[in-house]
Amino acid sequence: MILVPNPDHVLTLREQQILYYIAGGLSNKEIAGRLTLSEQTVKAHLSHMTTKSGRANRAALVAYGFESGILRNK
Repeated sequence: MILVPNPDHVLTLREQQILYYIAGGLSNKEIAGRLTLSEQTVKAHLSHMTTKSGRANRAALVAYGFESGILRNK
């Protein structure tokens, strides 16, 4: 899986990065460590992402990532 960042997308570039790590199966704590953020900041981004995308959970966000072209198979 690859990340195809889109600066014009409704999700910010940071949110797109977080989406990539969600798709990779990482926990909030693991994502925070990779991006040098607090776990609370990751949770806040996830909340914003679900609101912006109209999706209710992590799995639905990953599907949204593929549907929108942010995430692609290799």
